[in-house]
Amino acid sequence: MIAVENVSKTYGGQTALAATSLDFAEGKTTVLIGPSGCGKSTLLRIIVGLITPDAGRVALDGQEMTPASAERLRHGIGYVIQDGGLFPHLTAERNVTLLARFLGRPNGEMEGRVKELADLVQLPRESLARFPANLSGGQRQRVGLMRALMLDPKLLLLDEPLGALDPITRYELQTQLKEIFERLGKTVILVTHDMGEAAYFATGEIVLMQSGKIVQRGSLDDLLERPAQPYVSQFIRAQRSPLADVPEVPSA
Repeated sequence: MIAVENVSKTYGGQTALAATSLDFAEGKTTVLIGPSGCGKSTLLRIIVGLITPDAGRVALDGQEMTPASAERLRHGIGYVIQDGGLFPHLTAERNVTLLARFLGRPNGEMEGRVKELADLVQLPRESLARFPANLSGGQRQRVGLMRALMLDPKLLLLDEPLGALDPITRYELQTQLKEIFERLGKTVILVTHDMGEAAYFATGEIVLMQSGKIVQRGSLDDLLERPAQPYVSQFIRAQRSPLADVPEVPSA
């Protein structure tokens, strides 16, 4: 569904992303993982068309992402960032329906979709009338997810979606997100710096990055038992107990 071919990006002579090629399995959750500044968020923003690469190309269902096509193609992509990325002057419901209203969707259709999504993410209906400042961190993230899913996109991109949450809320949302991904069957790319979270969510590959390059891609067992280079083992060890802070990873 998504093909990334020799994509690269530099800023002021500094490499943010070296030439990178990846494909992402349809209907699977692929996780991009690595330390801050490794290029994972840059790659995600290139895929969604927020950053234009210096070289290479991204294709979604065979259609190339370019400055000219980015706005149209983004309508088929849901994008979630840390803490929801909500507009503070709009209510939760207005945030959710922002793009749908811009595209002229009928009011009845939007109302039905908002109710459906509120039930999906387990957000109380009364919360939809509140402004972001009056919502908890977990509620803001749920609203951000609703907004990303409003147009029923094929592709869902999440950039450190749980990073700003307290441990208990993060644990609850991890469980709910995994259930939502499984129920909807969408193609998901999730960015995190936490190996436990990567192991819990990935149904496709885990892609470990360092200094703008892919170090290794594969399953959790590949990274644990067949590290491609010493950095892979070092990264995993540095996280102490990488599987301790997430729900138990289901057995195959």
